Amino acid sequence: MPNQDSRTTLTSHPAKSRPGTPRSAVGTAHHRTYRLALPPVSGVFRPRLVALSAVLAAGTFVLFCWGLTTGDYPIGFTDVVRALFGSGDPGTVLVVEELRLPRALVGLLAGIAFGVSGALFQTMTRNPLASPDMIGLTQGAGTAVVAGIVLGWDGGLGTQALGLLGALVTALTVYALAWRRGTTGYRIILVGIGVAWICTSATDYLVAKGGRFQAQAALGWLVGNLNGRTWDQVGPLAIALAVLLPTALLLGRLLRTLQLGDDVATGLGTRVQPVRLAILLTGVGLIAFATASAGPVAFVALAAPQIAQRLAGTAWPPTVASGLTGALVVLGGDLIARTLVSGTELPVGIVTGVLGAPVLLWLLVRANRAGSGG
Repeated sequence: MPNQDSRTTLTSHPAKSRPGTPRSAVGTAHHRTYRLALPPVSGVFRPRLVALSAVLAAGTFVLFCWGLTTGDYPIGFTDVVRALFGSGDPGTVLVVEELRLPRALVGLLAGIAFGVSGALFQTMTRNPLASPDMIGLTQGAGTAVVAGIVLGWDGGLGTQALGLLGALVTALTVYALAWRRGTTGYRIILVGIGVAWICTSATDYLVAKGGRFQAQAALGWLVGNLNGRTWDQVGPLAIALAVLLPTALLLGRLLRTLQLGDDVATGLGTRVQPVRLAILLTGVGLIAFATASAGPVAFVALAAPQIAQRLAGTAWPPTVASGLTGALVVLGGDLIARTLVSGTELPVGIVTGVLGAPVLLWLLVRANRAGSGG
């Protein structure tokens, strides 16, 4: 727990250091606290978490390249790696960079965004079930995009802007309805579930109201799909992550104090409501751009942080490892979807839904046994 780390730094560190010592470190095999004199920085180093992040990054790169080898025109793994750096056969470079790379990049970036967003919400609310697709944010983005497809209300904004607008309006609605002299994670979850069902019903109505081709386009996107992705989807998503990921990492220390409860966090100097609102807006931005690019890929934001937390052995979902796990899940699901049925490319959301449903059931059973009520 974060309070245990702070206690180790405050009580154990002075016994191990002397005045004038430039730096020191204490801890256990799972983590080590450190303090630097210049610059004046202190923190916790977790070897297991660092090693896990490195393994996840390597696995993500391998799966990313492996996905680029799959298609009507088979390409070897080493040829794909060379093509990524612009060398090799010109035909191979053309196929990789122009036809297959945008799809793989959307899957990679969307997976990172889903995983980090899920980690933010689960840590903020102290509930493993509080993922964006459980509290209405994904559904709100989906409703806005489907409304633009079916009713033609996009106003030239495109799916990226519509998804961001829908998720932002939904988040503010949830936050306002959950407000009662402040907000709590429990109220956000309850209100979010209700808003999620409202958005789902509105989306179903729009699909039923739309024409045949509009309904097909909306349904294909609602499942979560990487088919036909181009550089038009990659650009806005990459820019959004370049801004929002550093913000999520900077909020990490304040985020963990919220796990101790609002009163304790306030006592530690955390401005609870502004921090909670900043985390909410950051998570909304991540989930909105990811959903607008790849569709609402089911269960990734729910399962990835929980998988990363258990692999890392931490008391909360680690942000970087959660993002890498999300990318691994999306890229792996897309690879399975493309090769499971010969001659057919299934939407990636079908695969992640099948794999994620048991994770949800396990979390519900675990919460019930712990007496937390989910």
